[in-house]
Parts: sequence; structure tokens; C-alpha cells
Amino acid sequence: MTEKNERQETVIIDGIDSVDIYGVNNRLLDRLKNYFPNVRILARGSEIKLNGNPGEVGLLKERLETIMEAVSKGHTLSDSEMDRLLDYKSYPSEVQEQKSMKNDEAYNIVYGNEGRIVRAKTKNQRRLVDEYYKNDLIFALGPAGTGKTYTAIALAVRALKNKEVKKLILTRPAVEAGERLGFLPGDMKEKLDPYLQPLYDALHDMIHPRKLQILMEEGIIQIAPLAYMRGRTLDSAFVILDEAQNTSLGQLKMFLTRMGNNAKFIVTGDATQIDLPNKRDSGLMRGVELVKNIKGIAVINFGTEDMVRHPLVTSIIKAFDSAEEA
Repeated sequence: MTEKNERQETVIIDGIDSVDIYGVNNRLLDRLKNYFPNVRILARGSEIKLNGNPGEVGLLKERLETIMEAVSKGHTLSDSEMDRLLDYKSYPSEVQEQKSMKNDEAYNIVYGNEGRIVRAKTKNQRRLVDEYYKNDLIFALGPAGTGKTYTAIALAVRALKNKEVKKLILTRPAVEAGERLGFLPGDMKEKLDPYLQPLYDALHDMIHPRKLQILMEEGIIQIAPLAYMRGRTLDSAFVILDEAQNTSLGQLKMFLTRMGNNAKFIVTGDATQIDLPNKRDSGLMRGVELVKNIKGIAVINFGTEDMVRHPLVTSIIKAFDSAEEA
């Protein structure tokens, strides 16, 4: 019998295999119970009965309906997406936001290899897509794993495929994160490639390897360390500066002033991961403060809620941040 201060709801799994909802060995059900400890969950066949705290029961029902809608449309939700959907402490409006994210094709950025759609999944990834249409220079700032660089590269690949720009240039400062370039084997290109590998990885997800090789040989796609940008004027180009927290204020100014006509610039960085010997030499945040109010420039601050890597990454970042604050 339901108590006066409790609510009871039944969710019907219709049109999809219940295993896709429950997960192997009822993995999803275990997740539901962890996130909604004040709701009793009874799953039998195509019915899931919810009983308990009225607010949590209503929210869990909405979240389950969102998950079923996504699964029915062929979406495979990652662990991090599932965790964001189930976090009962987040604002209820996130349910509608997540529904619109799954349904809104405007945030399908580009078709990658094997027909996989690269889409903006989180609130700030979506905002990056929106700001792209309004601004020529965007700063995407935040912790690792939030998809800021990946989303930026997807936008750049789409712009190139749609002939909105003639060149795609990806650059990073070649700063040693605990290693020294001189001790790495090979010529300068081979020494620098490890620093640029994350950019290659993203491109390989979106462009067929053979096509990518041709585009790079023709100079249509260029990946180079930041020092190679000096003295250039970049017209009709989509340019991404990654790991900008490892630039000095002078280097950042040098990069930003390379912008030519019909150019799009995106700068990504994480102020908590400075690899410079003296962290105070980083010019990223000082540079952002100087230009953030200029029309045509947008600043987007990504957070742990935008994490798209393994769900443990969020907990790890929070643990390290707490230690640093202490």
C-alpha cells in the first residue's frame, strides 16, 4: 500500500527490447537504484513500477522515458550520457534539454567514418555550435574530457566539406609535459608529432585516412606547432589553437593577429593543466580578459557536466581539484 507522502508510477517499455533498457545483468537497474535511493524500483517484463519520494519518482519516470526515446531511435547512450541523465540532483529542466539534444538535427555536426554522426552532446558543446554562427573567434575553456577540441575540429571539418573555408589549420604549442623534446627519437617532425597526436586522432574519426593524407599533402589540412604560425596571414581558413594554456600572452597575441578575411578561429585550453615551467607565464586567462568584451568574440566555459569520457574522469578531476584547494 502506498503511503500518503509517496507517489507510485508505472513506466511501460513499448516497441523496444526490455534488455536494451535494463542492460546486461540488469546493469541499468542497479544504476537507477544508486541515483534514486528514495525510490523503490520493481521491474517485471515490460513494466517498471516506481514507488517512493514524489519528486524523485516523477523525475525518474521522465528520465526513463528520455532513455527509451533515445534507444527507440537507435542511439546507444554512453556511460557518461547515462550518468548525466540519471543524476537526480540536476535541474529538472535538463530532462527536456536532453530530449531536445537527441531530437535536434541541428547539432549533428558532421558524418564521420563508417557513417557515424559526430554530434554536439552536451549543453556547452551545443553552445559552441551556436556561437560558431555568430562569432569569428571563440574561446572554449574547461577541463579535459569535455569535448571542446573534438567539437571544434568537427565544426572545422564540416566547414571544409561545405567549402565555407579553403584551409583547416590545427596548431598546439610544443610544450613538454614532463618530457624533453631532445630526448625523443627522430627529426623535428617526428619529435613534434606526439604533441599533435590528439589532433590527428580526431581527424581520423571524421575523414577517411586516405582522403586525409591527400588533403594534408595538398596543404588543405595543416597540423603544426604554434611557432610555425608566426608571420602568416590566414585568409579563408578555419584555425584551431589547442592547449592554449601553454602559451604566453605574447604568443597568444601573435596567434590571434594571424586572423585574415573570412577566417574562423577557435582557441581551446584548460587553465588547470599548465605545463609551462612557471605557471604564471601562461597568458590564456589574461588574454581572454583583455578581449572577451569585443564584439565577434565569444567565451564558453566548459565544466564537469560536459564530460564525455569515462564517468570516473569527472570524479578524478573533482578529487584533484579538492586537493589543490585544500
